[in-house]
Amino acid sequence: MKTVMTISILVLAVLLAGCASPAGDDNAGGFAAAGAAPRRSSFWDRDLAPAPIPPQPAEATLPPSAKAEATPKAPAAQPEVLTASVDSFQPVQPTIAVMPSPGPRVGMPGGDLISIVDTTSHAFSMVYPRPDYGIIQIDKAMPGEVRLNQPFTYEIRLTNLTDQMLTDIVLAETLSKAFAFKSAEPAASAQDNKLVWQIDSLGPKASKSIRISGIASGARQLEHCTAVTYTARNCAVVQVVEPTLHMVKTVPTEALLCEPIPVEFRITNTGTGTAQDVQIIDTLPPGMQTVDGKDKVVLDVGSLLAGESRQFAVKLRATRVGTFTNKAVATSVAGVAAESETTLINVRQPILKITKSGPQRQYLGRPISYEITVLNKGDGPARETIVEDLIPPGVTAVEATAGAQFSASKLVWELGTLEPNTSKKVQVSYTPMKEGEVVATATASAYCAEMVTDSTKTVVAGIAAPRVEVVDLEDPIAVGETTTYVITVINEGSAPDRNVRVACTLDDRLQYISSAGATAASVVGRVVTFAPLASLETRGKATWRVVVRGVRAGDARLKVVMHTESLTLPVEDTEATHVFQQQSGSSTTPGTAR
Repeated sequence: MKTVMTISILVLAVLLAGCASPAGDDNAGGFAAAGAAPRRSSFWDRDLAPAPIPPQPAEATLPPSAKAEATPKAPAAQPEVLTASVDSFQPVQPTIAVMPSPGPRVGMPGGDLISIVDTTSHAFSMVYPRPDYGIIQIDKAMPGEVRLNQPFTYEIRLTNLTDQMLTDIVLAETLSKAFAFKSAEPAASAQDNKLVWQIDSLGPKASKSIRISGIASGARQLEHCTAVTYTARNCAVVQVVEPTLHMVKTVPTEALLCEPIPVEFRITNTGTGTAQDVQIIDTLPPGMQTVDGKDKVVLDVGSLLAGESRQFAVKLRATRVGTFTNKAVATSVAGVAAESETTLINVRQPILKITKSGPQRQYLGRPISYEITVLNKGDGPARETIVEDLIPPGVTAVEATAGAQFSASKLVWELGTLEPNTSKKVQVSYTPMKEGEVVATATASAYCAEMVTDSTKTVVAGIAAPRVEVVDLEDPIAVGETTTYVITVINEGSAPDRNVRVACTLDDRLQYISSAGATAASVVGRVVTFAPLASLETRGKATWRVVVRGVRAGDARLKVVMHTESLTLPVEDTEATHVFQQQSGSSTTPGTAR
């Protein structure tokens, strides 16, 4: 708010008009002589109204020709130049605070002009609008008298009595027609017999002095009148502020589905003034919510001073994997708003798959080897991946690939981080100690991934391993002598064998005499067949004996053939016996031959 008062003062130097007249040789105008006792007069002009600001003509000086006409010829001797100064004057101190007022003081009929005349020093002072409410004071000093055609100088001083700046001051000095103007300091604009000074501003308690020089060109009283106008401003200062909000929302670019997602908000008042009742609202996209299940984050910031920042931290959680984007908005009660930049969060999840593979069947006593493969088929890293293999009961000789640790009844591998679409393999083996079914189970787990399990079954079976052998107890034999063949069937396997059938064939150098053993025999020609043996247990043994006689000299052969339920092809064994012809009268026996 600004109130501007324009007050015009017409200062007349003589009596009520405020005109100052330096006396001529006859001391005209009624002023006392220089030696007279001091006398001061006060005059009030209650009808004085503010005068309009006079026009502002361009600066000019009186033409030389005009000055010559108005100024008599100066004597040859250089006279003393008279000068009147206002330096000894002090501004009038008003009895109340000197402040311009937009109220009824200006332009009221009660507005007064005071003129104080000191006829001794011929100095004049006036205060406007009245002594107890002074705004501006004019002090004017002129010589008491001057001589015809002699130069003299007088001074005007303008003083701002207030604590406020006065602006647009116009000081006008109306000169006597019998005064030949020479110069002014500072320079003035001249128009006819009037000098005008434009003063842009006059600070609180500041003064401005003006010196005017000229010559009295006529032997009569000089009457110079001063008028002043100015603008007094009563200014009220209103601070204009503009709060501005700036918000930064910080989120991680990657997050796992199982873990809370930290979000930070930083709100700053980057403008001027206070942002009142600031609130942050972050409307979450589908699939994202606060830890307590809400779909919106609301933060009451309160008031923010200029330059003040506040920071808030919240935690969110995702209900699904995917990419989430959104903005947060901050507003104040006055409508100041700010948006954060769009944030992006990729929510991922590791998904494990485990496979344990091995033989479906294995023989008892043989090691069973398994391969365990763990795969991360998700889109997030599987940190702290662990594979565990449960050791089944009834096994021994457990072996595993490097890195395995025994922990109670399981093997543990710590595989570290498994990136998406990558896999790792480990191996384990153990030897079953009994027939039956071996159930092999392995599990895999990782941070933020569900535990997965896979099992495989292996049937452990014993196997029959029958072996047949035949030996002769006497070798060599002479024609006509006998020998015994012992046929033995041994099951060296891990399971019983069934339906064991043994048969033997004699060549033409041998003659069947008798047989005995695990089962009865039947003879057809040169073939001796034993009845089937129903079962032969593990590590079991069955024996048969066949007695024969040598009938012709030479290398005789006994061939044994065995069939069992576990064999798809027969097993054969042959024993050779040397039969020799005994020479009459000789006691020499040939060596054994096989």
